[in-house]
Amino acid sequence: MAAADSTGSNVSSRLRSGDLLHAGLAVALLLGVWSVGALEVSTGKVSTLEAMNGSTVLLPCTYSSCIGIRNLYFNWTKNGTTLCEARIPIEGVEPKVAVYHERVEFVGSSKSNNISILLWNITFDDEGDYVCFARNPKEKYRNHSAIYTLIVVDQMKEVDNTLTTIIVSVLGGVIGFLILFMVIKALVIRFVCKGDEKNKECLVSSGNDNTENGLSGAKGEKQGTPKA
Repeated sequence: MAAADSTGSNVSSRLRSGDLLHAGLAVALLLGVWSVGALEVSTGKVSTLEAMNGSTVLLPCTYSSCIGIRNLYFNWTKNGTTLCEARIPIEGVEPKVAVYHERVEFVGSSKSNNISILLWNITFDDEGDYVCFARNPKEKYRNHSAIYTLIVVDQMKEVDNTLTTIIVSVLGGVIGFLILFMVIKALVIRFVCKGDEKNKECLVSSGNDNTENGLSGAKGEKQGTPKA
């Protein structure tokens, strides 16, 4: 009886271990699918912009979701102050954006998953971090955001192109020298070839003259022989 009980307990423990393993695999798969389909918010490859005082700048932001959206809420904030906000009912429907800043303009479109804004006539007070926030109810109201940093300057920094100019000048000089060398080489080869052709012509013509002189001399000797 004791052996049977131990065997039964071993079997049940194995079954529980198998169930736990299957449950773990199911959770991992669900997490993988969830991460793939989750909403993503991005401000692009470059998340920092340096712009001149008084200029107008674009603050880019896009979103994407493999599981789709429904009543997607988004907003732009700076230092906790909301600049604009809206909801997108479904994909392709343009949102009715509420703007709370006089120099902010919404320029995005739900057709391209774009929720970017323009900031007109920037001042030094506009410098700072701008947060693009989005929340998709399909994901149990998970929050997603991306930060775009704006730096305001009096004038743009001048880029020192001295090294670039030197490199381009050196490369240009080397290329020019190679071209000149090839031209001179071609002229020399052409001149040498012409000289060789003239030498060959002289040798051929001199050989013909000697042959003709020898033949004529032989004929003369035969003609000058007296008859017996």
